Amino acid sequence: MRIAIIGAHRVGKTTLAEELMANLPGYTLEMEPYYQLETSGYEFSEIPTAEDFIEQFNYSAKLVSKSERNVIFDRCVIDILAYLHVIDPGRNIQLLFETAQTVIAGIDLLVFVPIEEPDLIPGHQTDLPKLRGLVNDLLHDWIGDFGIEAIEVSGTLSNRRDQVLAIDWPDDAADYPREADRKG
Repeated sequence: MRIAIIGAHRVGKTTLAEELMANLPGYTLEMEPYYQLETSGYEFSEIPTAEDFIEQFNYSAKLVSKSERNVIFDRCVIDILAYLHVIDPGRNIQLLFETAQTVIAGIDLLVFVPIEEPDLIPGHQTDLPKLRGLVNDLLHDWIGDFGIEAIEVSGTLSNRRDQVLAIDWPDDAADYPREADRKG
């Protein structure tokens, strides 16, 4: 199963992805495109730019397109596109949105990690809190527009993990984890 964990920054996506990895034997984790690009030598601007997000979008699209089964993606084209739209609202993103729809067809489950009420991260501890809130709201609006299974998780890390593990996992494919195979 290909699982994409989406959300604004500093909501616990990576922590959840790592927790799922510990509970889903045979899964691999694709870290955020930002970190993969940075490791490969891409130099991002100090303040996020549209070009930075387009680079991440294209990288994420390639990751999903070439992925095998049993992968967890920490971010995907949807949340990257949301950031692009928020920082450059005048940009025509129709073609990118259509590309995202095509790429997302390769994802089996979207896991949306929203900003919780009350916010688990105090405002003074997060970078760009206004951007974070706007991206969160946009993702909340978009999540149902892609025609794939999506869940919104909340609560403690163990609660979030259990919400993902409680979904109806397909029984008809050999490479999907079975209840007995999952830890937890």
